[in-house]
Amino acid sequence: MIALSPALEGVASVMEPQSFDTTHPRRRPPVEPILMETSEVAVMLSMSTSWVYREASKLGLKGYKLGRGKNAKVLYKRTEVFKWLEQQKIY
Repeated sequence: MIALSPALEGVASVMEPQSFDTTHPRRRPPVEPILMETSEVAVMLSMSTSWVYREASKLGLKGYKLGRGKNAKVLYKRTEVFKWLEQQKIY
């Protein structure tokens, strides 16, 4: 190890890599997103995004439009999509 002047010893200890405590009680697990984009719904249903835009409201899936104009996104609640999918089950 290189000998450091007393003024730099504190800096060197700060620059050493720190280990992170993964068991820390304040660290929270990642949160699952509540909303899905139209493209995610389309992939999940194996349909096109244009089909989702066109048919979702007819099928009872409520979309939530965020933004205005061309950049607006239509998002769907994940729970509503899964509930609708469960209703389509053939017994």
